[in-house]
Amino acid sequence: MLAAGCLCWRRTGGGLEVLVIHRPRYDDWSFPKGKQDDGETLPETAHREVSEEIGLLPRLGVPLPTIRYDVKDGCKDVHYWAAEFGPGARPEPDGKEVDAVRWVAPEDAHRMLTNPSDREPLAALVDLHERGDLATRPAIVVRHTKAKPRSAWSRAEGDRPLAATGKRQALAVTRLLRAWSPERVLTSPWLRCLSTVVPYARKAGVSVRERPQLTEASHKRHPKKAAAVAQTMFDKDTPVALCTHRPVLPTVLKVIARHASPELAAQLPAKDPYLSPGEMIVLQVSRRHRRRVVSVELVKPFDD
Repeated sequence: MLAAGCLCWRRTGGGLEVLVIHRPRYDDWSFPKGKQDDGETLPETAHREVSEEIGLLPRLGVPLPTIRYDVKDGCKDVHYWAAEFGPGARPEPDGKEVDAVRWVAPEDAHRMLTNPSDREPLAALVDLHERGDLATRPAIVVRHTKAKPRSAWSRAEGDRPLAATGKRQALAVTRLLRAWSPERVLTSPWLRCLSTVVPYARKAGVSVRERPQLTEASHKRHPKKAAAVAQTMFDKDTPVALCTHRPVLPTVLKVIARHASPELAAQLPAKDPYLSPGEMIVLQVSRRHRRRVVSVELVKPFDD
């Protein structure tokens, strides 16, 4: 059984606080979480469950340790992410699964948690805070979803559209990106990239910046210009998504590796095709230590 949730946190005058919830059905204290629904990825599960249980929309941050424990039907794996909220955030229990919520200091949360295994992601969150890397922003690299084959297209390469599978994948990418809520979208202006990320941008009300340097043709002539666009993901503090093509990915990955530790750089894809259509690399970039990558995730949208 798979489940997902968040360790919601905030900073106040008294320091770091985390949110714990009380579930009347189990009479326990834990973190917002729930079972994965059919047709969704684990990041989507975490985003949905937090919203449903406490009435706040999270932006997923650094992934935290997954916990495993026995339940009646077997084993349950719970995937957690950190999720930052402002000091004025006011969570409200849903009144069904959750009847009380409390912002508490980490040491109080450690004492209150009913399931001892929940203390592992809590300890990881505190460690990130002490290192100054808990406050992050997402930087996401997306490969466009599946396009019509080149052999079946005789017009301009930049106008080659998505295949039927790619259109379904684009809808899944739109849903998945909501978990990180990028506020800036950079993309190749070729149709297959625009069709992958513009639906998210329209739903989220964010602008799309077309960057010709990210097309296959421009990259082949001037790879350094594509690298310069990739570098802008680290030069601004805004959550960002960048969409490009498979041949451009090695250049983008080299830029990312310069901002990551050797251990994290080793988690980046190293072999062609690097990402499958619609797959994304989700980076968390430290807001205190600017341009430093704190975590790397490879995430595929749900594909039916």
